[in-house]
Amino acid sequence: MPHWCTRLSNRKGVALILTAMVSTFLLGLMNGFFVISANQNRLVDIFDRRTQAYYLASSGLDRAIYWLRAQPAPPEGNSTDPWGGGAQVLGGGTYTVTITDLGVVGGEGSSIRRYRVTSAGSFGNTTRNLTNYVQADSYARYLWFTNAEVFGSSNVWFWSQDFLTGTMHTNAHLNIFGNPYFGGEASSTDDYIKFYNNGSSVNLSQTANAPYDNPTFVQGMQFGTEATTMPSQALNLRAAASSGGLALKGNTTIVMNTDGTINVTNAAKSWDNQNMSLPANGALFVNKGTLSVSGALNGRLTIGASKEVIITNNVTYASDPEDDPSSDDVLGIISEADVVIDDGAPSDLEINACIMALNTSFMMENWNVGPPKGTLTVYGGIIQDERGPVGTFNGSTGTKLSGYSKNYSYDPRLLATPPPFMPTTGDYITLSWQEN
Repeated sequence: MPHWCTRLSNRKGVALILTAMVSTFLLGLMNGFFVISANQNRLVDIFDRRTQAYYLASSGLDRAIYWLRAQPAPPEGNSTDPWGGGAQVLGGGTYTVTITDLGVVGGEGSSIRRYRVTSAGSFGNTTRNLTNYVQADSYARYLWFTNAEVFGSSNVWFWSQDFLTGTMHTNAHLNIFGNPYFGGEASSTDDYIKFYNNGSSVNLSQTANAPYDNPTFVQGMQFGTEATTMPSQALNLRAAASSGGLALKGNTTIVMNTDGTINVTNAAKSWDNQNMSLPANGALFVNKGTLSVSGALNGRLTIGASKEVIITNNVTYASDPEDDPSSDDVLGIISEADVVIDDGAPSDLEINACIMALNTSFMMENWNVGPPKGTLTVYGGIIQDERGPVGTFNGSTGTKLSGYSKNYSYDPRLLATPPPFMPTTGDYITLSWQEN
């Protein structure tokens, strides 16, 4: 065979080998691509099923909250799928919900129940379990709550000497003069704030005493939130005072003592500074009369009246919770009319309590009469129908003319351990959330 034929044959063999190698490589790539594609499809399918299962479980938690809100009172006992029908079908999957009653928290007289809500969402062969710990919402969780920021038909203003630290909400809009300070969550059902100076702000170093409106909202301001309807009567407190508490008629005065007793003056009972223990269940209510209060509380107590509650002097705790974290002293003050600071109260006044004025306002007597007083310090909360004034200021200079400056801060113990028989809002708040 000629030499050139041998070389040609060798070349053909090499080409065939190379072609086979390339084909094998390409087949490997294609096989790898199909494997990767199959794995990716499987991962996408797993992700999709896990996502769908998560949304189903979340829907179960949401439906449980709606169900709790629809009940006339926080329900007692455990319940699985309380709307009936077992596992609920939704979007090609199912969810199953269990509501576990964890009981009342906050001691005797508390209306606060807690629940563990678990929801299992299933899609295909994938199940995810979510748990939400919730409790009945009480007005005691607010530092500040109003139905309206007016007194009669007049706007009541936050101004530059007002300092509030805690959750606040109004079913209207805030009225702002100058630079008040709001240190907690703030919300309004309206979509605006009314500024005294139409929102104008100037450099005070350039223009002395010029008008300005520049409030500080440390945690922002949320607009357009849902309104909450306040009750008009303290029905739970009335009932508790008549059953295991202290129910009185006619004008009454109580002075709280650091030894855990109270001194009670009531003409209908012929009591004149009568010393006695706190009511066994922590409930005291005065019907058809006013209730005057002062002193330092040692224990848990909620006092109320069908008419005015009058604060005549400092109202404090025997054990200051800001200094003693173990303090369990807590006071609720509820009026079915107004809560009024007496004109003869000290220039610097301290009130430690969760205060509710169901049918009108928390206010100062003769609030528009000078000379000005000092600072009103509230540690707890103020909940009222219409916002009441505690002083006045000069709209041109910002100078206080009468009444008190405000220093209001929230007592965080009130969230979990509110005063006995404080009204609930009908809503529920989330304490913690987790996936199991």
